[in-house]
Amino acid sequence: MTVVREAIVLPLLFLAVTLAGGLRPGQAALLQAPSLFSLVLAMLFFAALVQSGTLAPERLMRESRGALANLNGLAVLLTAFAASAQVFTLVTPSSGVPGVVVATFLLITLIHTLTVAPDRVRMLRGLMVLLGAAFTIKFIVLAALSAPAGGRVARALQLLFDNVTLGVITQPSAHPLEGYLAFATLIAFIAGLLLLPSAGWTVARVPVLENDAMVRRSENARQG
Repeated sequence: MTVVREAIVLPLLFLAVTLAGGLRPGQAALLQAPSLFSLVLAMLFFAALVQSGTLAPERLMRESRGALANLNGLAVLLTAFAASAQVFTLVTPSSGVPGVVVATFLLITLIHTLTVAPDRVRMLRGLMVLLGAAFTIKFIVLAALSAPAGGRVARALQLLFDNVTLGVITQPSAHPLEGYLAFATLIAFIAGLLLLPSAGWTVARVPVLENDAMVRRSENARQG
Protein backbone atom coordinates (compact mmCIF):
# COMPACT_ATOMS: atom_id res chain seq x y z
CA MET A 1 0.00 0.00 0.00
CA THR A 2 1.35 3.41 -0.95
CA VAL A 3 2.07 6.15 1.55
CA VAL A 4 -0.42 8.50 -0.10
CA ARG A 5 -3.24 5.98 0.21
CA GLU A 6 -2.49 5.26 3.85
CA ALA A 7 -1.78 8.79 5.04
CA ILE A 8 -4.27 10.79 2.96
CA VAL A 9 -6.76 8.84 0.84
CA LEU A 10 -8.11 6.33 3.34
CA PRO A 11 -8.41 8.62 6.40
CA LEU A 12 -10.08 11.39 4.37
CA LEU A 13 -12.39 8.93 2.62
CA PHE A 14 -13.57 7.29 5.86
CA LEU A 15 -13.86 10.69 7.53
CA ALA A 16 -16.05 11.89 4.66
CA VAL A 17 -18.21 8.76 5.04
CA THR A 18 -18.56 9.45 8.76
CA LEU A 19 -19.65 13.05 8.20
CA ALA A 20 -21.89 12.36 5.21
CA GLY A 21 -23.51 9.40 6.96
CA GLY A 22 -24.44 11.60 9.89
CA LEU A 23 -25.98 14.40 7.83
CA ARG A 24 -29.74 14.78 8.19
CA PRO A 25 -30.87 17.53 5.78
CA GLY A 26 -33.92 19.49 6.84
CA GLN A 27 -33.77 18.42 10.49
CA ALA A 28 -33.01 20.50 13.56
CA ALA A 29 -29.94 18.37 14.37
CA LEU A 30 -27.95 18.48 11.14
CA LEU A 31 -25.48 15.80 12.29
CA GLN A 32 -26.45 12.55 13.99
CA ALA A 33 -23.91 10.60 16.01
CA PRO A 34 -23.68 6.79 15.71
CA SER A 35 -25.93 4.92 18.10
CA LEU A 36 -24.54 2.69 20.83
CA PHE A 37 -25.93 -0.37 19.08
CA SER A 38 -24.13 0.65 15.88
CA LEU A 39 -20.86 0.71 17.82
CA VAL A 40 -21.48 -2.92 18.80
CA LEU A 41 -22.23 -3.77 15.17
CA ALA A 42 -19.03 -2.00 14.09
CA MET A 43 -16.98 -4.10 16.52
CA LEU A 44 -18.46 -7.32 15.10
CA PHE A 45 -17.93 -6.01 11.58
CA PHE A 46 -14.26 -5.21 12.25
CA ALA A 47 -13.73 -8.69 13.64
CA ALA A 48 -15.25 -10.11 10.45
CA LEU A 49 -13.00 -7.90 8.30
CA VAL A 50 -9.88 -9.18 10.06
CA GLN A 51 -11.07 -12.79 10.03
CA SER A 52 -11.81 -12.73 6.30
CA GLY A 53 -8.50 -11.08 5.45
CA THR A 54 -10.22 -7.95 4.13
CA LEU A 55 -8.25 -5.94 6.70
CA ALA A 56 -4.75 -6.79 7.90
CA PRO A 57 -4.07 -4.59 10.96
CA GLU A 58 -0.45 -5.76 11.12
CA ARG A 59 0.18 -3.98 7.82
CA LEU A 60 -0.89 -0.70 9.43
CA MET A 61 0.61 -1.00 12.91
CA ARG A 62 3.60 -3.09 13.97
CA GLU A 63 6.89 -2.72 15.83
CA SER A 64 9.03 -2.54 12.70
CA ARG A 65 7.22 0.59 11.48
CA GLY A 66 8.17 4.04 12.66
CA ALA A 67 6.13 6.15 15.07
CA LEU A 68 4.69 8.35 12.32
CA ALA A 69 3.77 5.34 10.20
CA ASN A 70 2.01 3.72 13.15
CA LEU A 71 0.10 6.94 13.77
CA ASN A 72 -1.03 6.92 10.15
CA GLY A 73 -2.14 3.31 10.54
CA LEU A 74 -4.01 4.15 13.73
CA ALA A 75 -5.79 7.00 11.94
CA VAL A 76 -6.93 4.59 9.21
CA LEU A 77 -8.26 2.10 11.76
CA LEU A 78 -10.08 4.73 13.83
CA THR A 79 -11.68 6.46 10.86
CA ALA A 80 -12.69 3.11 9.35
CA PHE A 81 -14.33 2.08 12.63
CA ALA A 82 -16.17 5.41 12.91
CA ALA A 83 -17.35 5.13 9.30
CA SER A 84 -18.59 1.56 9.92
CA ALA A 85 -20.62 2.63 12.95
CA GLN A 86 -22.07 5.61 11.07
CA VAL A 87 -23.03 3.44 8.09
CA PHE A 88 -24.93 1.00 10.30
CA THR A 89 -26.74 3.92 11.90
CA LEU A 90 -27.49 5.30 8.45
CA VAL A 91 -29.22 2.17 7.12
CA THR A 92 -31.17 1.39 10.31
CA PRO A 93 -34.68 2.89 10.55
CA SER A 94 -34.95 5.48 13.28
CA SER A 95 -37.88 4.06 15.25
CA GLY A 96 -40.67 1.54 15.55
CA VAL A 97 -40.85 -2.07 14.46
CA PRO A 98 -38.68 -1.53 11.33
CA GLY A 99 -35.84 -0.23 13.46
CA VAL A 100 -35.94 -3.27 15.74
CA VAL A 101 -36.25 -5.71 12.84
CA VAL A 102 -33.41 -4.24 10.77
CA ALA A 103 -31.11 -3.89 13.80
CA THR A 104 -31.75 -7.51 14.77
CA PHE A 105 -31.19 -8.63 11.18
CA LEU A 106 -27.84 -6.80 11.04
CA LEU A 107 -26.74 -8.31 14.34
CA ILE A 108 -27.66 -11.87 13.36
CA THR A 109 -26.02 -11.50 9.95
CA LEU A 110 -22.73 -10.26 11.41
CA ILE A 111 -22.67 -13.05 13.99
CA HIS A 112 -23.37 -15.57 11.23
CA THR A 113 -20.54 -14.06 9.17
CA LEU A 114 -18.12 -14.57 12.04
CA THR A 115 -19.28 -18.16 12.37
CA VAL A 116 -19.00 -18.99 8.66
CA ALA A 117 -15.64 -17.17 8.27
CA PRO A 118 -15.85 -16.24 4.56
CA ASP A 119 -12.92 -15.09 2.47
CA ARG A 120 -12.41 -11.50 1.33
CA VAL A 121 -14.45 -11.76 -1.87
CA ARG A 122 -17.44 -13.37 -0.18
CA MET A 123 -17.19 -10.98 2.72
CA LEU A 124 -17.40 -7.91 0.49
CA ARG A 125 -20.08 -9.45 -1.69
CA GLY A 126 -22.22 -10.28 1.34
CA LEU A 127 -21.69 -6.79 2.74
CA MET A 128 -22.93 -5.17 -0.47
CA VAL A 129 -26.05 -7.35 -0.40
CA LEU A 130 -26.62 -6.58 3.29
CA LEU A 131 -26.25 -2.82 2.95
CA GLY A 132 -28.24 -2.81 -0.28
CA ALA A 133 -31.14 -4.63 1.35
CA ALA A 134 -31.13 -2.33 4.39
CA PHE A 135 -30.94 0.74 2.14
CA THR A 136 -33.91 -0.48 0.08
CA ILE A 137 -36.02 -1.11 3.19
CA LYS A 138 -35.33 2.28 4.77
CA PHE A 139 -35.03 4.72 1.88
CA ILE A 140 -37.42 3.14 -0.63
CA VAL A 141 -40.03 0.94 1.04
CA LEU A 142 -40.44 2.77 4.35
CA ALA A 143 -40.03 6.16 2.68
CA ALA A 144 -42.90 5.34 0.34
CA LEU A 145 -45.10 4.19 3.22
CA SER A 146 -44.25 7.21 5.38
CA ALA A 147 -44.62 9.86 2.68
CA PRO A 148 -47.84 11.88 2.45
CA ALA A 149 -50.33 9.84 0.43
CA GLY A 150 -50.51 11.13 -3.12
CA GLY A 151 -53.11 8.74 -4.54
CA ARG A 152 -55.68 6.12 -3.73
CA VAL A 153 -53.21 3.24 -3.81
CA ALA A 154 -50.75 5.04 -1.53
CA ARG A 155 -53.50 5.97 0.93
CA ALA A 156 -54.81 2.39 0.91
CA LEU A 157 -51.34 0.99 1.66
CA GLN A 158 -50.84 3.45 4.49
CA LEU A 159 -54.19 2.58 6.02
CA LEU A 160 -53.46 -1.15 5.67
CA PHE A 161 -50.07 -1.00 7.34
CA ASP A 162 -51.25 1.43 10.00
CA ASN A 163 -54.10 -0.90 10.97
CA VAL A 164 -51.93 -4.02 10.96
CA THR A 165 -48.95 -2.53 12.80
CA LEU A 166 -50.85 0.04 14.91
CA GLY A 167 -49.02 2.85 13.12
CA VAL A 168 -45.55 1.89 14.35
CA ILE A 169 -44.17 1.07 10.88
CA THR A 170 -44.15 4.63 9.54
CA GLN A 171 -41.06 6.79 9.91
CA PRO A 172 -40.52 10.55 10.11
CA SER A 173 -40.56 12.18 6.70
CA ALA A 174 -37.05 12.45 5.27
CA HIS A 175 -35.61 15.16 3.06
CA PRO A 176 -35.66 14.24 -0.66
CA LEU A 177 -31.86 14.47 -0.82
CA GLU A 178 -31.28 12.14 2.11
CA GLY A 179 -31.66 8.95 0.09
CA TYR A 180 -29.25 10.10 -2.62
CA LEU A 181 -26.73 11.20 0.00
CA ALA A 182 -27.03 7.84 1.76
CA PHE A 183 -26.48 5.94 -1.50
CA ALA A 184 -23.32 7.95 -2.28
CA THR A 185 -22.11 7.38 1.28
CA LEU A 186 -22.49 3.60 0.95
CA ILE A 187 -20.60 3.60 -2.36
CA ALA A 188 -17.74 5.59 -0.80
CA PHE A 189 -17.66 3.25 2.20
CA ILE A 190 -17.37 0.14 0.03
CA ALA A 191 -14.65 1.83 -2.03
CA GLY A 192 -12.74 2.52 1.18
CA LEU A 193 -13.00 -1.13 2.21
CA LEU A 194 -11.62 -2.20 -1.16
CA LEU A 195 -8.60 0.07 -0.61
CA LEU A 196 -7.79 -1.33 2.84
CA PRO A 197 -4.60 -3.40 3.13
CA SER A 198 -5.68 -7.02 2.97
CA ALA A 199 -3.96 -10.14 4.20
CA GLY A 200 -1.73 -11.58 1.47
CA TRP A 201 -1.63 -15.32 0.90
CA THR A 202 1.95 -15.40 -0.30
CA VAL A 203 3.30 -15.39 3.25
CA ALA A 204 1.30 -18.51 4.08
CA ARG A 205 2.23 -20.29 0.86
CA VAL A 206 5.99 -19.73 0.83
CA PRO A 207 6.79 -22.23 3.64
CA VAL A 208 4.69 -24.87 1.86
CA LEU A 209 6.55 -24.35 -1.40
CA GLU A 210 9.89 -24.51 0.40
CA ASN A 211 8.90 -27.76 2.12
CA ASP A 212 7.77 -29.24 -1.20
CA ALA A 213 11.09 -28.30 -2.78
CA MET A 214 13.01 -29.89 0.09
CA VAL A 215 10.97 -33.08 -0.24
CA ARG A 216 11.63 -33.25 -3.98
CA ARG A 217 15.37 -32.71 -3.45
CA SER A 218 15.51 -35.45 -0.84
CA GLU A 219 13.62 -37.85 -3.13
CA ASN A 220 15.96 -37.07 -6.01
CA ALA A 221 18.96 -37.65 -3.75
CA ARG A 222 17.63 -41.06 -2.69
CA GLN A 223 16.92 -42.03 -6.27
CA GLY A 224 20.37 -40.90 -7.34
